[in-house]
Amino acid sequence: MKLYIKQKVFSWKDKFTVKDEAGQDKYFVEGEFFSWGKKLHVNDMGGNEAAFIQQKVFSFLPKYFVFVNGEQIAEIVKEFTFLKPKYRIEGLDWDINGNFWAHDYEITKNGKTIVTIRKEWMTWGDSYELDIADPRDEIVALAVVLTIDCVMAASAAAASSAN
Repeated sequence: MKLYIKQKVFSWKDKFTVKDEAGQDKYFVEGEFFSWGKKLHVNDMGGNEAAFIQQKVFSFLPKYFVFVNGEQIAEIVKEFTFLKPKYRIEGLDWDINGNFWAHDYEITKNGKTIVTIRKEWMTWGDSYELDIADPRDEIVALAVVLTIDCVMAASAAAASSAN
């Protein structure tokens, strides 16, 4: 199954929809504008919270917590590296590999693909395709991918403000 994320280009806070293969809205993602650390709410189209992502503030390396149904299911940690970003997913026994800057990577468990992520180029704003192998992993895979996107966006913003 596939999900598509198209982030809005001009927004004061994160706000976008996630579409299914038929192009129908499936989830609505919205960040909190005034909060300590990054917080994202992933709601189904009925307004029910499907996942919640929260940044751990005052951490040496970026850490984010992923909650599904009010329960923490994972912690995403950006590891210390010099050249290319590397992430660790704690709590799910998932591995993640690929080119994060190009948004071309995959998440696996014991060598079996959970989700592949591809950035669609030549579009207005960032668009991503998530190809999820098992529909039961849909919301967790979506939340993990959104978390990695948060870390990448924060890293890019920090790098541009340092220049």
